[in-house]
Amino acid sequence: MNRKLLIAALAGAGVLAGGTAFILTLRGTAPAPKPAAVLTPRQSSTERFWQARVTPLAGVGTAGFADGPGTAASFSDPFGVAVDARGTVYIADGGDNNRIRRIAPDGSVTTLAGGAEGFRDGKGAGAAFHTPSALALDHLGNLYVADTGNHAIRKIAPDGSVTTLAGNGQPGSADGKGTAARFNGPVGVAVDDAGFVYVADTYNDRIRRIAPDGSVTTIAGGDRPGDADGSGAAAGFDTPSGIAVTPDGTLYVADTGNHAVRRVDPDGRVSTVARAPEGERRPVLRRPSAIAATRDGWLYVATGGGGRIVQIAPDGQYQPLGDIDQRVEPGYGSDGSVQLAAPRGLAVQRDGAVVASDALGFKVVRLAPAAGPAPALHAALASVPAAAPRPLRMAWPVLPQDAPHEVVGLMGEVRGSFDGESRDHFHMGLDVRADVGDAVVAMVPAKVTDPFANWGYGTLSEGLALGTLSYIHMKVGRDRRDAALDPRFQLLRNGRGKPERVRVPRGTRFAAGDRLGTINAMAHVHLDYYPDGSVANPLALPLAGLRDTVAPRIQSILLLADGGKRLPGQRGEPAARKKKNKDKGKNKETVAPPPKGPVKVPRSLGRIDIIVDAWDQMDGNLARRRLGLYKLGYQLLRPDGSALPGWEQPRITQVYDRLPRNQEAVKVVYAPSSGITVYGSAATHFAYAVHNTLADGRVSPGAWDVSALAPGSYTLRIFAADYAGNVAVEGRDLAIEVVE
Repeated sequence: MNRKLLIAALAGAGVLAGGTAFILTLRGTAPAPKPAAVLTPRQSSTERFWQARVTPLAGVGTAGFADGPGTAASFSDPFGVAVDARGTVYIADGGDNNRIRRIAPDGSVTTLAGGAEGFRDGKGAGAAFHTPSALALDHLGNLYVADTGNHAIRKIAPDGSVTTLAGNGQPGSADGKGTAARFNGPVGVAVDDAGFVYVADTYNDRIRRIAPDGSVTTIAGGDRPGDADGSGAAAGFDTPSGIAVTPDGTLYVADTGNHAVRRVDPDGRVSTVARAPEGERRPVLRRPSAIAATRDGWLYVATGGGGRIVQIAPDGQYQPLGDIDQRVEPGYGSDGSVQLAAPRGLAVQRDGAVVASDALGFKVVRLAPAAGPAPALHAALASVPAAAPRPLRMAWPVLPQDAPHEVVGLMGEVRGSFDGESRDHFHMGLDVRADVGDAVVAMVPAKVTDPFANWGYGTLSEGLALGTLSYIHMKVGRDRRDAALDPRFQLLRNGRGKPERVRVPRGTRFAAGDRLGTINAMAHVHLDYYPDGSVANPLALPLAGLRDTVAPRIQSILLLADGGKRLPGQRGEPAARKKKNKDKGKNKETVAPPPKGPVKVPRSLGRIDIIVDAWDQMDGNLARRRLGLYKLGYQLLRPDGSALPGWEQPRITQVYDRLPRNQEAVKVVYAPSSGITVYGSAATHFAYAVHNTLADGRVSPGAWDVSALAPGSYTLRIFAADYAGNVAVEGRDLAIEVVE
C-alpha cells in the first residue's frame, strides 16, 4: 500500500549523472570544508517500488562463527553492511564474534579485523571491537565502524589497520577532538564524499559529525529522548539507530523510538519525513533501524514492522519492496512483501540491488529486481549445515532455575483482544507462572543485539529481547519499587525527576541467572524463542525437570457444512457448556454428550468442516488450567476400527512448531467458538478447525471432501497430541453415516 510522506523531502537530493560529485557541506558553526571532487561509483537508476528476488549471500541461519564459502560461513550478529565498487560486501558481526567480515564476489567469507571482545587498535586479528554495528565506506577504501560497546568510531584502512577516529571507550556526551570526544553507544554511521563522518549517537539521542581531523561536533538533538522538529538542540530524537547522507549533504535518520524517518538539512534544521501512522496496528515503519540512500534520491529503510525493507521515492511515496517469490494470501498469509527476521543493515550496490543483514536470521541476503525464474544458487551456497545443537538442560526464567515450574500457556493458543474479538492473535510463546514481584532471570548467557531492545514501560506487555529469547510481562531492569537493578539498566527520568522508561543498550551482556526484572501483574513470564529468525516452540528447550504425562482431552467434535451450518443429528455445541453445581454453588464444566446415533453426512455436501474442541494439561497444572495442543489431524476408519485404504495413518493437518507472521491466520485454524477467559470468554476453549492446515508456519484453508466416499458407516477419529507425544483417547471418535 502506498503512503504519502508527511513532507515530500527527497526531491532535492542532488546527483551528477557522470558519477562525480562536488559537495559543499555546512554544519553549525564549524568551518565549511572545501569543495572536493570525488569519483563515485556509478549506480543504476532506481526503479519505483520494484519486486525483489531475495537470494542468500552468506550465513547458515544459526548463530556461530566460521569463515568459508557462502552458507558454510556463520555469523553471530550480522549488523552493519557496506559495499564497494568491486562487489565486495563488508559486514559488522557483533554478538560473540566482534569482527568485521568480508563477502567476496565469489561468495567466500573472510575476517578483515577483530576477534575477542575488547578495545584495541591494531591490524587484523590484533584489533578488538565490542559489538560493532553500522559500517560506512569512503572513496579511498577506508571503512568506518560504529563500535557501539566501546562508545567509539573506528577506522579500518584498506590494509586492515584499525585506528580510533573518535571516542575513548567510555560512555558520555562531549564534543572535542579524537579521544576527547564522548559517545554513548553509537549505532549508525555514514560518510560523505568529502570525508566527513556522521554518527547516530544512539543513546545520547543526538546526531554528531566528525571532521577528517577527528574533531567532533553535535549537529542536532537535545539532552533527553524527544520527538520534535527544529534546529540543533531544539530538535528531538529517540534512539536514532541509522543514518545516511546524500550527495547534497542532507542527512536522513532512522529514528527508531519515534517510528519515523527524519531529515537533517545542511544548516542543521530537522524535519520529519515519514512516520508510522498513529492507530495503525502493524505499521510498516515500526521501529526503523537502518537506512540507505541512492545517488538518484531514493531511500531504503529496514524496519521492525515485520522485517520489511521500505522504499521511499523522491515524490514522497513509500512502500515495502515486494517479494516476487512470495505468494500473496490476503487475510491469512503473506502480503507479498519482503519479510526478513530482523534487518539491521542496508547498502545499495552499483546495479541498484540492496544488500541486507538479517540479524536474527544470522545471514546476509541480496534483494535484486526480479527477472525471469529464480536462478540456481552459487555452488558455494548449495550446502546448508544442520542447525546448531541445543543444550541438554535449560534453566528456567524464574527461581529456582533448576526446578520445574507451572506452565500456564503454550505457543499457538488462541488469544483475543479487549475489544471483544475472541480470535485476535496467536500466543507466540511459553508462559511460566510466578508471583507478582518475583525475579525474572536470564536462562542462558546472552547479549543484547537490538538497539531498541525493551518496550512497554509500565504496561502489562513490558518486555526485553535478549539474544534469541524475549522475556515479557515484567518490570524490565527494576525491582518491586521501580528502582534500577544495576547500572546495565539505564533508568530515564522526566523533567520532574520521575522514572519514565528504562534502556538496555545494544551490547549489554547478561550471564545465566542474572536478574532481568520482576514479574508484573500478569503473574507469569512469557517467553518467545527465535533460534533462526522465526518464532519456534519454546518447548523445544529442555527445561529442567519439566514433565508431561497427561493426555489431551477432546470435549466435542462438530461437523459443519454450507457456510458453517451444523449437520443434523449432532448434540451439544462445539464447546462445552457450563452448568450450576447446586451443592457447591460453583460453575462446573461438563462435556457435551455424544449423539445417540451416527451423524448423517450427505455425500452431496462435498466439503465438510471439522471442529474439535480440545485441551491439555501438564504435570503440576492446577485443575482449572487449560493448555493448547501441539499436533492435530483426523483419520477415517471402518466401524470395526480398521483403517480405510489411504487412511492407515492420521492426516496431520496442524502442527504448532512454528507460527504464521500474519496474525489474522488465527481465524483460519481456530473456530469462532474459541476464546480464553482473560479476554472475556466465559470459559477457555480451543476449538480447532482441523480441516484447515498449519504446517511449517504456513496456513492453508481446506476441507474434508466426502463426495467420493461410498455410502455406509464410518468412524471419524481425531488425532490430538501434545508436545510430549501424549495422544487423546477419550472422545476422539465420532460415528458417521455417509448417505446419498
